[in-house]
Amino acid sequence: MKLRIAGIVRESVVDGPGIRLVIFAQGCPHCCPGCHNPETHDPLGGQETTVEEIVEQVRQSRFIRGVTFSGGEPFYQAEAFSLLGRRIKELGKDIVTYTGYTFEEILALAEINPYFGELLQVSDWLVDGPFILAERDLNLPFRGSRNQRIIDVRRSLRQGKAVPAEIA
Repeated sequence: MKLRIAGIVRESVVDGPGIRLVIFAQGCPHCCPGCHNPETHDPLGGQETTVEEIVEQVRQSRFIRGVTFSGGEPFYQAEAFSLLGRRIKELGKDIVTYTGYTFEEILALAEINPYFGELLQVSDWLVDGPFILAERDLNLPFRGSRNQRIIDVRRSLRQGKAVPAEIA
């Protein structure tokens, strides 16, 4: 399966816990003012690749703890990123997914598009909500504005409400 990405950072320590491979999705419907990655907004920008090509890069990255889906908006390509997430989980890696949607919006959208639910389910942590320039705070771990939450996806799905993660 193909997906469109803006790029890959092979080792990052600022996009989730531990050393992570970061995949920047191409295309974002939110276009938040002040976004850190505005070059990822155009859905026709970036480059096309395949799930298998990315899985191979993850396989060759021996020192990473996990993979981060950043953006752009990974849920904009929910089917491809959910498949990629399942393949990465088979390699024993954890997944952080950044999104401009809130946890509650994703649950509602999963009723319309089941791939939203599948991408949520392969994520261990979700950094949710749009970047809001007026709430920008450079001291926050793993996020850019105070409205964004780091959510423990498994506990949240069990409890039916957003549960803050303990990694921050």
